[in-house]
Amino acid sequence: MDAHGLPYTSGSPSSPDGHLAPRVNPLRRPSDRFEWWFRGVLTILLVVGLPAAAYSAGTTAYEASMRTVRAQTAERHQVTARVTEDVRREVNSVAKQPAQIRWTDAAGVVRTGAALLKPGTSKGTAVRVWVNRNGTVTSSPTSTLNARTSGWFMGGAAAFGVAFGSYALWVRTRLLLDRRRFRQWEAEWERAEPLWSARFRR
Repeated sequence: MDAHGLPYTSGSPSSPDGHLAPRVNPLRRPSDRFEWWFRGVLTILLVVGLPAAAYSAGTTAYEASMRTVRAQTAERHQVTARVTEDVRREVNSVAKQPAQIRWTDAAGVVRTGAALLKPGTSKGTAVRVWVNRNGTVTSSPTSTLNARTSGWFMGGAAAFGVAFGSYALWVRTRLLLDRRRFRQWEAEWERAEPLWSARFRR
């Protein structure tokens, strides 16, 4: 006999602490068995689904960013331009200021445009700027570092979403199961309470 008064045999499945395994515990209710299986399903979901979702989302974001990197790199290039005016220095400000610049493209055409330059840059200073195929000053192309960062961020966001979703589903399921158990306990007590009360009235 074990500590619960149940017959014990060498073939009876039990946990290391001597208690019966969950699936053979005679005190387990259907809701307990459902909870046990549901917890196992969520565990499998986390072990398999979390890395799969993170890898899929991260790879998709990285590849999309790399397409942008390749497209911008193909249509943008750097040129050396000359500043055509002094860049004024604002008081207590280190922000870059727009200034006019001039450069000659590969076809020998003189072009002008505006670029953000450091305050105090003098007229005639040579600066490197990015331009597109139309000769318009633009920003530098997105780098591979940006693509990797985007991939890691989206992968992490997907992993967090799976983990949080699984946790929320678990909490919601436990709440519903506990409500059902409380209703069952209340119904059982309503049936048992008159019998207990009658024993004390004798």
